[in-house]
Amino acid sequence: MTKENELLSLAYNAADDKRAEDIVALNMQGISLIADYFVICHGNSDKQVQAIAKEVKDRAEEEGFNVKRMEGYDEARWVLVDLGSVIVHVFHRDERDYYKLEKLWGDAQIEDMTSTIS
Repeated sequence: MTKENELLSLAYNAADDKRAEDIVALNMQGISLIADYFVICHGNSDKQVQAIAKEVKDRAEEEGFNVKRMEGYDEARWVLVDLGSVIVHVFHRDERDYYKLEKLWGDAQIEDMTSTIS
């Protein structure tokens, strides 16, 4: 498994462990210059959104990955965790419905993450 795939799996599983809903991993290679993968998910409360984002950040740091930045944590409406080649978008349910990132990046292939769920 490449470092990038390891990071993608780590982010996906960290979100899943905090009960994030409707987790989607988009392959952004050749589509976006800012990252190779987006992980998009949502929580149902401010506290859950923060817990998901914090878990992703903490796990990445524990495994030696560089967390470039985390934005939106205090507001807990749309938290962006920048892990370099993987960017995790943790939405509050209402915000996810509003921004519809999956539609915006509709030409991105959805990664099958079923084999990586721990």
